[in-house]
Parts: sequence; structure tokens; C-alpha cells
Amino acid sequence: MLVLRLLLAMSLCFGAAVAHAECRLGDVDALHERASVHLPVAPTAGPMPLVILLHGSTGTGAQMLRDSHLTDTADRHGFVVVAPDGGIAADRGFVWNIPGVATVTGTLPPKNARDDVAYLTDLADRLVATGCVDGTRVYLTGLSGGGRMASWLGCVAARRFAAIAPVVGLRAGRPLASDRAQADPATCRPDVPMPLLTFAGDADSTNPITGGGAPYWQYAQTVALQRWAVLNGCAQPYARNLSATIYEQGYAHCPDGATVAARVTRGGQHSWSVVDNEAMWTFLSRHRR
Repeated sequence: MLVLRLLLAMSLCFGAAVAHAECRLGDVDALHERASVHLPVAPTAGPMPLVILLHGSTGTGAQMLRDSHLTDTADRHGFVVVAPDGGIAADRGFVWNIPGVATVTGTLPPKNARDDVAYLTDLADRLVATGCVDGTRVYLTGLSGGGRMASWLGCVAARRFAAIAPVVGLRAGRPLASDRAQADPATCRPDVPMPLLTFAGDADSTNPITGGGAPYWQYAQTVALQRWAVLNGCAQPYARNLSATIYEQGYAHCPDGATVAARVTRGGQHSWSVVDNEAMWTFLSRHRR
């Protein structure tokens, strides 16, 4: 009789766990951001990976969702994509609130602007709460200003995200006030390693990989890579050609597999065209938090 009661209790616990893991699509439909949430064409009954896709400055989530074609990748591999709008209205779209850094309008975020770090981490948590998203497999990517926001979240909210993949916008904290060609180490101190793969083009004149561009972001991509390599404890720099038009540089031998790498398209411009969505997903999907 005791054995029977134990088996019954175990079956009830297992049943409760299964029920909790079921994806409640109605809860997703009730989200304020539902229009920017893409579920794969064949969603699973349980939690799926999530990619948060951040638009560029003055863009919108709907535009980013369309232009990135990441929904096609999500349908092939079975992950959720959410592409929200930034918290500050600008031009015909929005910009992201990175504290202490001017937006493309040339001014600092207003004091009453939405806290986009809190908003985006809460958005991830709300999607996890629907049962449709696996909280250990939440990833970030973003274009330009969205890439800078993804980098910032890697600095200040590393425990929420398993890996990041900024596009034409990798940063490692704010520029140093005394020398904008360097990253300020005090402004990026993640409490856990953050795996990252960034994509860029060497003909990008908006955010040149060699540095310069907008006055509020001056340091080169290599400076950001070096800083992330230090933060992740990586020991070995490397560079290699992946094809006639793409090369990769980065750092290996990092604890817990938290590699740091940049894939650069020769002649690539300031757009999502420098991204290989399949390569991005292959990288992101290797990591859990």
C-alpha cells in the first residue's frame, strides 16, 4: 500500500510538471507585444528557445522582423522570435535607452524614458511564464542601435541571456570619457561569462569596424572584442578566412565555452545583409544559462 501511494504521488508530480511545461498560446496572445511575437509554424507543446530581435535606431520591431527574415530560420529550427519597439520615440520609429549614451538624435535619453533593460528582461520573463519559452535558452540579437542595446544587456543582465549576437553594433560598455577610442571597463562588468558572435561589414561607414563614426561611439570593433575576451577569460586570439568574402577573428580557449568572435563580410555595409542567419542560430543554440 505504501508503495502504491508513493507511485501515485510521483505520477501526480510528474503530471503537474508536464502541465506546467505546456505552451499556453492564449497567454502569448494576451501579451501587449503579441504583434511582434513570431511562433514557429509547428510550435512544440513545451518550452522553446527564444530570440529577442532588437531594431536599429528610428526603426520598429515590425520592420526588423520583416527585414531580418529570422522568422524563416525560426520556422526551420523551432524557436520563438520577439521583436519589440524601443522605449523612446524618434522620427518614425523608436530608439533604445542606453543610460548615459546619446541616441541618434544627439541627446541623452530623457530622465522619464522607459528603462529598456528592465523592460526587455521582464518581456523575456513574461514569455517564459507562458510555458512557450525555455528560460535557459533566451538569446539576444539586434541591428546597429539594437546591437548596441544587445551588447549593453550582455554587460548588465548577463544572467538572463544565454548568448548575444549583435549586428553592426558590438560594444563592451560606454566609451571612456577621457578617450572615446577605448571602452570604459567600469561600465561593463557582467557577473557571468557572456558568449558572443557579432556580424559586421568592413565597408560600413555608419559604424566603421576600425572606429570613428558617430561621436558617441568611437572605439573599434577590435577594442570591444578584446574587452569581451578579458571578461570571458579567453586565452587565445585567432583569425581565419571562412570564404572568399567572409573572415572571422576572435578569441578561443574560454572557460565554459564562452567564445568571442566577429564575422566580417568584405565589402559589407551597415545592414542585416552581413548576417548568416543559420550560422547565428547554430552559435546561439549551443548555449544555455
